[in-house]
Amino acid sequence: MSEALFPGFTRRRIAVAGNEINLMLGGGGPPVLLIHGYPQTHACWHAMAPELAKRFTVVAPDLRGYGDSATPPSASDHRPHSKRAMAAELVEVMAALGFARFAVVGHDRGARVAYRMAFDHAGKVARLCTLDVVPTHAMWQGVNKAFATSTYHWFFLIQPTPFPERLIGSDPEYFIRHTLASWAKPGFAFDERAMAEYIRAFRRPEVVHATCEDYRAGATVDDQDDAADLKAGRKIACPLLALWGEHSGFAKGDRLAVWRNWASDVRGGPIESGHFLPEEAPQATLAQLLPFLAEG
Repeated sequence: MSEALFPGFTRRRIAVAGNEINLMLGGGGPPVLLIHGYPQTHACWHAMAPELAKRFTVVAPDLRGYGDSATPPSASDHRPHSKRAMAAELVEVMAALGFARFAVVGHDRGARVAYRMAFDHAGKVARLCTLDVVPTHAMWQGVNKAFATSTYHWFFLIQPTPFPERLIGSDPEYFIRHTLASWAKPGFAFDERAMAEYIRAFRRPEVVHATCEDYRAGATVDDQDDAADLKAGRKIACPLLALWGEHSGFAKGDRLAVWRNWASDVRGGPIESGHFLPEEAPQATLAQLLPFLAEG
């Protein structure tokens, strides 16, 4: 279990709307929700959460279907694993903890949940930080050879069940280690305690299936939800800090310009890192994040 990675934190399990979410809770002060990405768990925040907890109340959950959180049954339209469903669930989690309004920091898939939360629950999200993403609809609109090469998993994981599930399940440790190494800056070594948590989770077939459903939702209902907001001219109202890894293999170009199509108050820039900013460059990420959170 990940308690050793989060000194001073307590593990909680929150029941909401027929589901249960596993999380770590620590610190004191204004609330900050940290949402992990694929193929990880809340353990990805181990290098940042203790520092944040000196000034904030930190809530670090496992997304539904990831880590030790439960998940509702999947559906043919993939809506139970949509970012809209995940965002609504985490708003309930924060309410159960007594937080009506809070800052949100999301990495990878967690950033997609975070910006959907800012759209759908604008009154709840005080400030938003996204790490190494642009909106899902923008990603699909920018598909080219480079994108398909560097982010092949977007196309692999959306294949109909049980194809990707069976392949991943045949050797989950190899898949996790290969995937993390592929997106990190060459030579970076993940904390083996965190790595063990990611591998442990992926040894459960239900986690593998749920995480594939996450991507299937990304190719369908998530893309549709984003497109509807863009067409309607809706924008995220709260301040948005967009950070990304300078050596990340994901979407290139002017990311701030992309985000300005989706949000009214955008700032940010690159960090010397690969894709996994919370683990590869925690101090550089905190140097940008802490002043941003302190503003509100």
